[in-house]
Amino acid sequence: MARRFKQLTKADRLKIEALLKAKHTPQEIADQLGVHNSTIYRELKRGRYIHTNSDLTEEERYSPDIAQAKYEENLRAKGPELKIGNDQKLADFIEDKMVNEDFSVGAVLGYIDQQGLEFSVTISRPTLYRYIDLGLFLNLTNKDLPIKGNRKKKKKTVRKTQARAAAGTSIEKRPDEIDNREEFGHWEMDTVIGKRGESKHSLLVLTERKTREELMFLLTEHTTEQVVSCIDRLEEKWGERFSRIFKTITVDNGTEFSDCEGLEKSIRQDGDSRTKVYYCHPYSSYERGSNENQNKLVRRKVPKGTNFDDKTEEDIQEVADWINNYPRLLFGWETAQMQFDKELALIA
Repeated sequence: MARRFKQLTKADRLKIEALLKAKHTPQEIADQLGVHNSTIYRELKRGRYIHTNSDLTEEERYSPDIAQAKYEENLRAKGPELKIGNDQKLADFIEDKMVNEDFSVGAVLGYIDQQGLEFSVTISRPTLYRYIDLGLFLNLTNKDLPIKGNRKKKKKTVRKTQARAAAGTSIEKRPDEIDNREEFGHWEMDTVIGKRGESKHSLLVLTERKTREELMFLLTEHTTEQVVSCIDRLEEKWGERFSRIFKTITVDNGTEFSDCEGLEKSIRQDGDSRTKVYYCHPYSSYERGSNENQNKLVRRKVPKGTNFDDKTEEDIQEVADWINNYPRLLFGWETAQMQFDKELALIA
């Protein structure tokens, strides 16, 4: 029997229930109903529920009634009462931001609110998620949503018995007030590696802990000399303000950060210190939590497996600009760039 895509009826759903009880596979059910097997898999997910047996054990079952109710609810959602159907301008705006600028659901709605943009209707985050799930947009699908995960957070236990990092001062000696993110000028620094075995280039990323401002540099070689050179360039750019903008930098124990003296020593004033560098404990990436969170944004633009040898400084700056101008719930949907500019104005 030829397979086809079609909307299932209540009779089809009752038949599916009977075939499942007779131990037929989804493929066999699809063949009998003359539909594609993906139709059956979606249907089983739609009607899934947990059944409690008489011996109090539980098992997953399919309910044609639950599936039919969800199907009818979706039909109502697609009807004339659909809010977004009354404002094509809003639908187009959401599609553009999410498809072309990689905004999340929260970011695009927060951006609309923060910028004071006016449309004829307003929708909530759950409603927008539902519209996307229902496939109501022409170009926007679930594939355009950022990857979501519910990984458990690693317990932050500082290893008090760990010896001081050989390269420089241990994070254990970093002032406690830096942890609360209330003072501007404290940074975290990390590297992002390209495709293993192919990419000789890598990225150097710096994240300011209070504002979440992101600085990114393309390293043609993964060496301490190149890292120090990037910090030198930053000092040349900011001049006498450098030490007020880059008060401290926290790094891991990678070999590319091993030249503590080179990182801390000023190139403008002989013998003077330009910043203070602190080193995390080995295998304790959570001690650079800002870097870790920002790197998730970086990976949305340059996924794992990217060959950085194909990237230019301009390409990397575009990624940094996108991150710094991304609306943040943390800042009431303002951006990291807005926060950073406010801090710079205070030390101008």
